[in-house]
Amino acid sequence: MKATNLYNQLEKDFVIPGIYENWYDNEMAINDEYICANFKKRSMGLLCDFANDIHKVYTAVFPSDKALTKILDDNAKDAMLFVHHPLAWDLSRDPNIAFYQINAKLLKEFKANNISLFNFHYPLDNYGQYSTSKTLASALGIAIEKPFASYNGAMCGIIGTTTCKDIHELNARYAQAVGHKTKLYQYGESTIKNSRVGVCAGSGNDANVVKELVEHGINVLISGLSVKNKYSHEAHCLEMEHNINLIGGTHYSSEKFACIEICKYFCELGLAAEYINDIPCYDDL
Repeated sequence: MKATNLYNQLEKDFVIPGIYENWYDNEMAINDEYICANFKKRSMGLLCDFANDIHKVYTAVFPSDKALTKILDDNAKDAMLFVHHPLAWDLSRDPNIAFYQINAKLLKEFKANNISLFNFHYPLDNYGQYSTSKTLASALGIAIEKPFASYNGAMCGIIGTTTCKDIHELNARYAQAVGHKTKLYQYGESTIKNSRVGVCAGSGNDANVVKELVEHGINVLISGLSVKNKYSHEAHCLEMEHNINLIGGTHYSSEKFACIEICKYFCELGLAAEYINDIPCYDDL
């Protein structure tokens, strides 16, 4: 497939009016020579334009060294890496600077091998077939009722119902789905009110999200990041005040289901597609 045709199809299928991002101004100038002019303007879409034709798409949550190296080890050429974030993530490196730059040496090798990078953050978070919170809810067997939690023009969370009898069973189901330990902050009774929960993948433990759950009478929030720090202090205080239980599964693991599921989208376009497993950061919990 011609690379420009793929880029245009992605824009058509995922970008809606009103969604906006601000990655470039804040984080990315160090790799300026590789970053597309259009990405510098709006912080979404084509990140690095290195290919004329694309025969295979790889997907990953973050553009980590592991993800990039895996593609290079495959001797891939004329390919694309589709990432949910344009920066890598590791809270254990520095709790105040969790995102870090893509490895410039590996980017140079991507360019030499005609491997483009494409990024959708809020366009993938936005409620839809492949969205982060919808795919996480599906992995947990949660029946979706409606979207909620507006971020930068995207509806990033879902409200739904679970068959789990209490938060301990739900926490165990989350751990089984992601394949590692999860974290339960029990701030209220263990019973799940009316079997209804809020799901907001990634960094969804946010004060505004919690306020919406209070309005909906929901006492469980399932998210990715759940660690107590200065950024989440207000959210944790609200959860304690309103007896809302929080369950965290790491930033990476809560969003990986979207990057797995979207491989089907690329296959439907006639492209080979492969999801790249990575390593969760347990400091997120």
